[in-house]
Amino acid sequence: MESSILTLLIFVPVAGAVLMLPFAMLYGKENAHYYKWIAAITTGIQLVLAGILYLNFDPALSVTESPFTVQLEWIKHFNIQYFLGVDGLSIPMVLLTALLSFICIISSWKIDKQPLGYFSLFLLLDAGMMGVFLSLDFFLFYIFWEVMLLPMYFLIGIWGGPQRMYAAIKFFLYTLFGSVFMLLALLALYYYSDPHTFSLITLIHTVGSIDATIWGLSVKYLIWMSLFIGFAIKVPIVPFHTWLPLAHVEAPTAISVILAGVLLKMGTYGLLRISYPLLPGEVVNFAYILAVLGVINIIWGATNAIAQIDMKKMVAYSSVSHMGYVLLGMAAAISDSPAGAQAGMNGALMQMFNHGTITAMLFLLVGMLYDRAHHRWIVFPNDYEKPELAGQQGFGGLGAKVPVYTAFVAFAFFAGLGLPALSGFISEAMCFIGGFSVFRTLTIIGTLGILLNAIYFLRAYQRIFLGPLNETYKDLTDISHRELFTLIPLAVLILFLGVYPAPLLDMISPAMDGIIKIVQSVI
Repeated sequence: MESSILTLLIFVPVAGAVLMLPFAMLYGKENAHYYKWIAAITTGIQLVLAGILYLNFDPALSVTESPFTVQLEWIKHFNIQYFLGVDGLSIPMVLLTALLSFICIISSWKIDKQPLGYFSLFLLLDAGMMGVFLSLDFFLFYIFWEVMLLPMYFLIGIWGGPQRMYAAIKFFLYTLFGSVFMLLALLALYYYSDPHTFSLITLIHTVGSIDATIWGLSVKYLIWMSLFIGFAIKVPIVPFHTWLPLAHVEAPTAISVILAGVLLKMGTYGLLRISYPLLPGEVVNFAYILAVLGVINIIWGATNAIAQIDMKKMVAYSSVSHMGYVLLGMAAAISDSPAGAQAGMNGALMQMFNHGTITAMLFLLVGMLYDRAHHRWIVFPNDYEKPELAGQQGFGGLGAKVPVYTAFVAFAFFAGLGLPALSGFISEAMCFIGGFSVFRTLTIIGTLGILLNAIYFLRAYQRIFLGPLNETYKDLTDISHRELFTLIPLAVLILFLGVYPAPLLDMISPAMDGIIKIVQSVI
């Protein structure tokens, strides 16, 4: 079981998608009942497998020492391997992907437009995401990275909002543009390594010997920049972020959850898995720029969130801001203070996980309100002279009408703005501790993001839930049992890791210490 569990995590969703085909032949493509249950059972099995992996995971073992590692010859002539492994860097992302995929299937229960296509594409997307986090061969990593692209394109383009095609094409082109640079880096690493290999473990030991130049520039520098562009688009780092708000607004709720909860983390995961251990010298040289970009993300994302009148777009820009904390924490790997470097790197990975749960909860809540009211406007009528508000009625006073929903929104908003005792606070604090140990002025500027977060979250809460009830929504229904089922696990995780973050820290610390040692070895 240990040797096959990683393969099962990837291919159980694929099996679920294939299983839908005979049901389509027997019962028709529009009978959603069978497809949603196959998807729910499939992602439920995947979640159980992820739980078994976590319970048997030993953080003290390296990725090659783990009993879960799978290493088989795949394309022998080019030394391409089916190489899967798990360590403290990847297991939080595996758990997050499995949890959010299951929750997203439950939140998609009312999807009745082409259900066979929706649920089968979602399962293929799930397999691609899981494959990225488990791959230790760069060629295999790249294949899974590209596998995600097509399902997401169709999930936005077919089941999205009014501008879904434009949003889907923009997402596709931005991501494909980044993938081209990743492909160039992959080819360069293979060509210049001795022996020629795509194994990320082997490349850690061989890339350092590359001293070739192209056009007068170091090959290692060009590889770093190519990887950085590919990963920066996925994070997204300003100015590569413009695809994200539109994709979030037009995507169906479950796909917005996956976009913010998992896909954004793949950019920073790629930097930590590939760029940091393979190119530590370039990490040191680029760290200050990475910290600057992180602070720009924090401030730019938060100020844009303040300007939004669409609740979903506000949450989308908040994701841009919160990923800036991850970048700032990652840049602290060069700190001459061991405690600062550990705090920054551990905080970055914790923020990736914690932001995934918080933003998932936020997008689920926005989707629940949209299902009932069919709009997401934050402002009251006549607050802004905007044509798109013509005939719309802003919210107000919903707190008295839907108290349970209001309580969950308050919880998610406070988690998003980094309230102590909730998981967002500890990970952001650790990123700032790490950042302050080496980039003091930048970190001081970055802390303004906390204030800006409070502005847009509290203003939205006031305008939607407080004050007199808008009679247009006097018949609004409170949260359902199915919706509670999707929110409660996230709320429990957010509260538990906010009060007691040790399980997550203990799980990730050895792997992050290993990356820090590689980076520090070239200083």
